[in-house]
Amino acid sequence: MVVFDQFQSNGNIPIYLQIILFIKKGIIAKSIVNNEELPSRRYLSTLLVINPNTVQKAFRILEEEGLISSSAGAKSVITVDEEKITSLKKELLREDLQNLVQSMKAMGVDKEEVFLLIEEYWREEERRVWDLLSAVWIYRCG
Repeated sequence: MVVFDQFQSNGNIPIYLQIILFIKKGIIAKSIVNNEELPSRRYLSTLLVINPNTVQKAFRILEEEGLISSSAGAKSVITVDEEKITSLKKELLREDLQNLVQSMKAMGVDKEEVFLLIEEYWREEERRVWDLLSAVWIYRCG
């Protein structure tokens, strides 16, 4: 079953969109997989302390996008294949990149500077992961 333990509400966007984004990112990250059951609408609304209609709206949109399927009396399940996952990844990446480009242009940052910053942060993130793995290895090997 899809778990919402890592869900963190952000007051900047409507909660139904946050639920949709959480599920889409989980699908891309493969922490949410095909045929995995979603919690009931009522349970999820109680868990997130939101109106059940909000969960219903999120699920309806996910159904319209073909990412979940629901039937009366049965739980909703994730319905994705590799083609949908690839398409979803491109969609979310495109949205993030559009926001980044608009923000950078508004600040007067040129394209080359953005590329350099991305490369720098990418390497930084790889170093953090490497440092974490090294620490775990040292801890285990003692």
